[in-house]
Amino acid sequence: MAQVRAKVAVMISGSGTNMAALLYASRAEDCPYEIVLVAANDPEAKGLRLAEAEGVATYALSHKGMKRAEHDMAMDTAIRESGAQWIALAGYMRILTPEFVSKWEGRMVNIHPSLLPKYTGLHTHERAIAAGDSHGGVTVHLVTAELDDGPILGQTPVAILPDDTPEDLAARVLIAEHQLYSRCLARLVSQGTPAGQKLAGQTR
Repeated sequence: MAQVRAKVAVMISGSGTNMAALLYASRAEDCPYEIVLVAANDPEAKGLRLAEAEGVATYALSHKGMKRAEHDMAMDTAIRESGAQWIALAGYMRILTPEFVSKWEGRMVNIHPSLLPKYTGLHTHERAIAAGDSHGGVTVHLVTAELDDGPILGQTPVAILPDDTPEDLAARVLIAEHQLYSRCLARLVSQGTPAGQKLAGQTR
């Protein structure tokens, strides 16, 4: 009997490299999820072209000229119509409204290029290097209304070398991102965790 896979929508704003990593990981026979939609707030996002080429449904709606709540509502409608049960944010560069987040509580994940709770927001690699940290890294976490503050699902530290530029560090962190995200998403959907329930291995 064929495995019933969890249906995931991925939200992007740009090139969609983490979306691609999730998609290609989903092609493994034992992967517990499938990507049913790639949605973007920029119709020119390069990740949309890749998704289309790979046979994945896409939805694009520019946020320009729209109120944030209206845009979020339209995205939510498209995602629900796709049949998605989970959302993975993969370089989605918009802060979602609390209303949107609450609708997907416990079923929406994000990936952030730092070892949270350090360096929420932007310029994470510059900040880690400037602080003299031994490691940067990546975190996958559940999304809450507060930016980069949801329960952590997994982390991978990435060593900072003596002569690293932010670009050097970012390139290595991206490799770690592509490996960690699919593992965390697969584990999460396999647990089938209802909203608000404590996850196995949750660190905070």
